[in-house]
Amino acid sequence: MSAEDAPDSQSVTWRNNREDKCPPDLRLLHFNDVYHIEAGSAEPVGGAARFQIVANHYRLHPRYANQPDLITLFSGDAFNPSLESSVTKGRHMVPILNDLKTDAACVGVSMPPISSVSLKQSHTINSLPPNLIYKSASETANELIPSLRAQGAQIVIALTHAREPSDIKLAEKTHPGLIDLILGGHDHFYSHQVINNIHVLRSGTDFKQLSYIEARQNPNRQSGWDFDIIRRDIVRAIPEDEDTIKLVDKLTSNLKCKLEKPIGYTAVPLDGRFTTVRTRESNLGNFICDLKRHYYSADCALMASGTIRGDQIYPPGVLLLKDVLNCFPFEDPVVVLRVKGRAILAALENSVSLVPALEGRFPQVSNIHFKYDPSMPSGSRILWTKINNEPLDLERDYTMATRGYMGRGKDGYTSLLIKSEGGTAEEVVSEENGILLSMVLRQYFMSLKVLGKWARWSPSLHRHWGHVHNRLHDGGKVKEPADFKHGTKHKRTGTELVHDGEKGKTEVEGKFVDSDTDDEQDEDEDENDKMLASSMASLRSTDDQRCREMHLARVYTRRWMDIVGIERAGVGTVGAQVEWLLPHWTQGIAPRVEGRMLVQSRDEDKH
Repeated sequence: MSAEDAPDSQSVTWRNNREDKCPPDLRLLHFNDVYHIEAGSAEPVGGAARFQIVANHYRLHPRYANQPDLITLFSGDAFNPSLESSVTKGRHMVPILNDLKTDAACVGVSMPPISSVSLKQSHTINSLPPNLIYKSASETANELIPSLRAQGAQIVIALTHAREPSDIKLAEKTHPGLIDLILGGHDHFYSHQVINNIHVLRSGTDFKQLSYIEARQNPNRQSGWDFDIIRRDIVRAIPEDEDTIKLVDKLTSNLKCKLEKPIGYTAVPLDGRFTTVRTRESNLGNFICDLKRHYYSADCALMASGTIRGDQIYPPGVLLLKDVLNCFPFEDPVVVLRVKGRAILAALENSVSLVPALEGRFPQVSNIHFKYDPSMPSGSRILWTKINNEPLDLERDYTMATRGYMGRGKDGYTSLLIKSEGGTAEEVVSEENGILLSMVLRQYFMSLKVLGKWARWSPSLHRHWGHVHNRLHDGGKVKEPADFKHGTKHKRTGTELVHDGEKGKTEVEGKFVDSDTDDEQDEDEDENDKMLASSMASLRSTDDQRCREMHLARVYTRRWMDIVGIERAGVGTVGAQVEWLLPHWTQGIAPRVEGRMLVQSRDEDKH
């Protein structure tokens, strides 16, 4: 089988009216906005392996043997956002893009803010320098392209990464005859228009579509070029490239190994059970909402409890990367909305409207305190609300950190619906500019572990997380690493750091990196994590067995509770009083339940 064996995947987007059948002067393959290398379940399924087959067809098929070499153009966004990129920092995309023989690419807007090294290793830009000069795309095109034409450029292709209206504006405001073709990205759909004799094209998303373009010079046309544009949908009928399958398997297996990476430590149990987070305040919910709020310096944070998917108590001890991704698997980023106080009140009314049902809309909050009466009719349950310990002002504008999902009005949060979706909420940080919650968590735990190095990696990130720590860590919400006074001993031998715990005499070894070394920090961190993870392998196998046992225990406990008539909401909340000894390699988090959500009791009703 070959790419030709799926004729239904091919359609004509644009056909020129030339009568002659001369070979093209230029052959292009264009794609944009790719995030997942594995195929999906719904057509077009996409996937890098099938995409590679189609690309190879246009590059290597004998029918193109005497034609110009294929030029592959990419309009940006590959390294972020996705759950994979939150683990690999985008590295998993580099060999895929290289195998596609990408000749030119536009930098996208969704670059993961992890670290800063060479593009070859797909590390990313953390911040923009001061004194940056902004110039409009059309002004820049009108200024620079004439010199390109004067130097002999026969065709000018604008490779862009912006919303479609921006590309349309570029075509409208650029002087005639300067740009022949605009190949765009950022939007996740296939689209083609001709504006002022300029073809404006975007080629889908996520390895599910591509465009094959043949260009022929035509001196009789104002644009000077005739284009034939073919759309290819990457459907299941297209075979998969064997080498790419092996590469994807290798990358995903590496991903699975990275999921076992220790990234943080909790000094207290973190309660993520559905019976807790969907009925009451949770110390895990408080921690997540506080982190989101302080990350963006918002007035408050509101999160639907359905965001928390772990459905378990995370005991004191090491937190693995898979714990974060399993608990927060969603790929809609954190957003910041500007809304009126009345919208917040309506959102809170919605959040408790279905109590006592275990619904995902039940809230977890930060810098919001409220009391509600579940016996009252839905929509009239909130008794009072405070933000920053002041009564809620219905006419005041507040900034709120939340999920993009809620900004689209899902789970009944219509009062938070953004303006572009027909609502009233103003986007301060939109979905396209926000980052995944799992990425925020990863950055946070990294900052606890290596904060001293961040000053050299990125001063702006160092300052940013310093401010977050100052606001988030008040009142003992973080615990310092163990030292001699806490009953553990550290032993440095050359490049190794050995931690001898009292219980079980577990040894954890790792490469010790002094903060003043000039080694590649990111590589050192990965090496530390690999060695630490390796030393914990035997413990993890035991932990996995315990996880399976705990899952079965939860299932049968719930069934037993239902049989004997015990309300699940009556199960006690995990307290934050018990704290374990901390390891040497990081600070530990210690969030608490603080009384942010109060319930009107029946005894209070009697009085």
